[in-house]
Amino acid sequence: MSISASSIAHIRLTVCDIARSRAFYDKVFGWPVALEVPEGADEATREKFWFLFGGVIYRLEHGLLGLRPVGADGFDENRVGLDHLAFSVASLTELEAAAAHLDECGIAHEPIKDIGYSYILEFRDPDNIALELITRK
Repeated sequence: MSISASSIAHIRLTVCDIARSRAFYDKVFGWPVALEVPEGADEATREKFWFLFGGVIYRLEHGLLGLRPVGADGFDENRVGLDHLAFSVASLTELEAAAAHLDECGIAHEPIKDIGYSYILEFRDPDNIALELITRK
């Protein structure tokens, strides 16, 4: 018998500098924060949120994405663990608007590519984590 998982509930990315990464993800995606240790939290509250490890969890439409600070080692998609992370957008028009938004934010990206069954837009976060926006044709 196999496990019948049907979607990803959450994913957590490890990052070098939580403030820098939060600024990037806030500016690029603008997702609402689901969980974080409140500023000035007392010790009991910090213990309650121990599983955040000083990071943050964002709420997406169909899941959660967390950021966890871990140190100075940078991302490399050629090591075991993660190649890239892709997010769906609704249409080519929305993908084009995303490219314009990245330009406005000063974030380098590849041109939109037609890969046959979909269009993709590739870029990287401050830790060099490969990110992609995708829409089906």
